[in-house]
Amino acid sequence: MLVKRQANDGLLWGVIVETEAYSQDEPACHGYRRRSPQNETLFGEPGRFYVYVSYGIHHCVNVVTDRAEWANGVLLRAIALPDEPERIAAGPALLARRFGLDGSDDRTLVTGENDVWLAPRPAVIGKPTIVSTTRIGISQGQDLSWRWYLKCSRSISRRAKGDRTPSLAQAWQPCVGDSP
Repeated sequence: MLVKRQANDGLLWGVIVETEAYSQDEPACHGYRRRSPQNETLFGEPGRFYVYVSYGIHHCVNVVTDRAEWANGVLLRAIALPDEPERIAAGPALLARRFGLDGSDDRTLVTGENDVWLAPRPAVIGKPTIVSTTRIGISQGQDLSWRWYLKCSRSISRRAKGDRTPSLAQAWQPCVGDSP
């Protein structure tokens, strides 16, 4: 789950339902060509948010993974939020906008020392089915099956070909559980 403390001390939270991975040794990764001030966080210690601007206007949020000095990250593509429209955070830019994340959140630890953090997903009955498919929204490396999403979620950005959107009766509770 992604959790953010609000100004009124309330918590905004949602279950991460779609992610996409990137590694320095493939051309879609921000660290593929070179290290720069803009992608420095991606080369840092794992367990930090890497927040960058896409197309000069949209913020996107990654979690730095693997090891220091090697650019690896997992892009948070979509989040399901309880009691909110199902597609309010269905895409990296919408996710960052809904949670109010921007460059000031870059390098923030994901472990809860700050106002935004990752938390374990609520308990569910059974194990949700995870779909593995190719990445989207990139011009290189789209053949890698490095995108994952919860099949039962109606809040993902784009389903794999042939994967039908679950009915409302199948969504949310059986998929992601109750609130924390």
